[in-house]
Amino acid sequence: QVQVVESGGGLVRPGGSLRLSCSIPQRLSSFSATGWYRQSPGQMREMAAIIFTPGSTVYADSVKGRFTISKDNDKNTLYLQMNNLKTDDTAVYYCNTNPSLPWGQGTQVTVSS
Repeated sequence: QVQVVESGGGLVRPGGSLRLSCSIPQRLSSFSATGWYRQSPGQMREMAAIIFTPGSTVYADSVKGRFTISKDNDKNTLYLQMNNLKTDDTAVYYCNTNPSLPWGQGTQVTVSS
């Protein structure tokens, strides 16, 4: 089954950084947008950041100024650089595309002292 694969999560202290990666099994140019989503325990999955094919980006207010989404079209890979992490950023992070692909397993990000 065609599926995205997320990686790069881990345990980090508040104020720390992580870089997430998402391998997408199709050419990124075939999608109008790709994005990162996250789901905390007991919460609905929410959008964190989206990058459109021309390169424009949209961020959730909660991550604006701290997270940066980018992509490598040659590697069909999506990235999320997360700086100044907060405990509220603890969640499972997923990537997906538009049109959407089956959701992957996600990667766990835990921010804790």
